Amino acid sequence: MIPDHWRRAALTPPTAAGEPLGSGVLRASPEDFEVEEILGFAASGEGPHALLRVRKRGANTEWVARELARAAGCKPFEVGFAGLKDRNAVTTQHFTVPRGKRVAEEFTGLTGEGYEVLAAAAHQRKLPRGALEGNRFAITVRALDCDAAVLQERMARIGAGGAPNYFGPQRFGRDAGNLAQVLSLAAQLARGERPRSRDRSAQGFMLSAARSVIFNAILAERITSNTWSSLLAGDVANLDGRGSVFPVEAPDADLEHRCAALDVHPTAPLWGEGASLAGGEISALEERVAAQFPEALAVIAQERMKSERRALRIRVRDLEHEYSAGVLRLAFALSAGSFATTVLREIIAAVDPGE
Repeated sequence: MIPDHWRRAALTPPTAAGEPLGSGVLRASPEDFEVEEILGFAASGEGPHALLRVRKRGANTEWVARELARAAGCKPFEVGFAGLKDRNAVTTQHFTVPRGKRVAEEFTGLTGEGYEVLAAAAHQRKLPRGALEGNRFAITVRALDCDAAVLQERMARIGAGGAPNYFGPQRFGRDAGNLAQVLSLAAQLARGERPRSRDRSAQGFMLSAARSVIFNAILAERITSNTWSSLLAGDVANLDGRGSVFPVEAPDADLEHRCAALDVHPTAPLWGEGASLAGGEISALEERVAAQFPEALAVIAQERMKSERRALRIRVRDLEHEYSAGVLRLAFALSAGSFATTVLREIIAAVDPGE
């Protein structure tokens, strides 16, 4: 059984903007949830790989990767992609395949069940996980009844101040099943059992969930104390849209101004080995909250995962909306690794028929 505080951190953490303004239906069809990857670079124009721009509908990323491997005559592990995308959506994302003796452009127009290659060009390297600047979203919510003026105010608040950078429920699996696996593995370790080898993909999801639930719980604590969007003494700051972090002994006027402008953000740990950069009360808070998840800590320690930092806040770029006749249409862009559903829950309560 998954403890209640684990479920709250994973699935129902506190919002920062207030109560949802109404309830609506998300993903009545895949076209209601469109995602487009922003790579941040172009194909090199030469090399042994083909960089493919692929549109998929109703198909998951790993299945499309296997289909592309079959078409390219290569092993599935030779196919590269930057990140996983929702199945119940229309997504445009990038893959690389070894092109062999083919001209890369020959892959353009390749189609299969649920996917189509829109463009292809020669590229020097296999596309690695995480090689992504961000994602652009176009989301339609139906059967929504809310006050248009209050909605406008909420959108302006999020556009100006950002949104909590929670890991979305996708990270934790259906009915938080990835967390159940964390607890199961921790129980085995406590009994001194040697865990059986696990599927590498499933293991990755499970380990990621172990760190993500701790992060969400720390962010929830910062939201409750209304410090999630402010830099405090002992914080570790992140440069917006980048992996760079630095400790903050005491925020000065310049740092406070940059934080208000969403140029820098406070962070929380993705738990793992290594000394924390946080200090003082921030370090104590993080240690105290993490201690509430001893099973997750045991699994993380067993796997010798390295500590990282993640911003507590996301800048919601190019935020636009239209609301008419019970239909809300949203468009915005997020940095890689952030979840559109965490932005959406700051506005409305969405009923997703696909969940």
